[in-house]
Amino acid sequence: MNDQLRLHGFNNLTKSLSFNIYDICYTQTEKERQEYIAYIDELYNAERLTAILNNVVDIIGANVLNIARQDYEPEGASVTMLIAEHEMPPSEEFTAEKPGPLKDSVVGHLDKSHVTVHTYPESHPYGGISTFRADIDVSTCGLISPLRALNYLIHSFESDIVVMDYRVRGFTRDVDGVKHYIDHDINSIQNYLTEDTRNAYQMIDVNVYQENTFHTKMILKDFELDNYLFGEGVKSLSLEQRTEIEQKLKKEMLEIFYSRNMP
Repeated sequence: MNDQLRLHGFNNLTKSLSFNIYDICYTQTEKERQEYIAYIDELYNAERLTAILNNVVDIIGANVLNIARQDYEPEGASVTMLIAEHEMPPSEEFTAEKPGPLKDSVVGHLDKSHVTVHTYPESHPYGGISTFRADIDVSTCGLISPLRALNYLIHSFESDIVVMDYRVRGFTRDVDGVKHYIDHDINSIQNYLTEDTRNAYQMIDVNVYQENTFHTKMILKDFELDNYLFGEGVKSLSLEQRTEIEQKLKKEMLEIFYSRNMP
């Protein structure tokens, strides 16, 4: 929508960002596996996840109405926030198709919406691979897109693989009664990522423009084995062990990235 367009009533569009991140690790022993899960469970407990979502709410320009959070046994956590609008409408700065900040406080116009995060630590029964997944949903009503929080979220987690879905649903009417199914320009989620993020990841898009549905997958380009070992590190491994572990890790990452099992 341009600045001259006048709406009949409230902007009824709903914008939803589903954001999944994966952190992959190799744990050589059962003790290391338990230590990794405990480390992840502490790093991404409900308290820290609440702090991350509070910053997301600041970035997209909302007020927190209610917070529900829970740590689970033996591991995992969930946080849900109900959020509401500010009084001031957003400037063009907050609706443009460009990357948002890593952390900032902005003012925007939102109706009752929500942000949620759920964590899922898991491990292979005998192969040494452990993974951590965080599912984050940011749903807003009105002018501002939750894509503004994307860069901050990516940098808040150790993200080997990122899967993002963005959809604008419903419609809103102008004063002449004409329906509008989207109120901002977008041809790819990638346009909302900073240059350093785009350079660090290999990315693919699957977009359905006529449905205002956008999908982007990201996987880290650089692979340093030491970054994926939870324990003594590369120096304690033979060349044969390094090669075997690297193959396992890369296979795991590609299977998650392409959503299919590989031989």
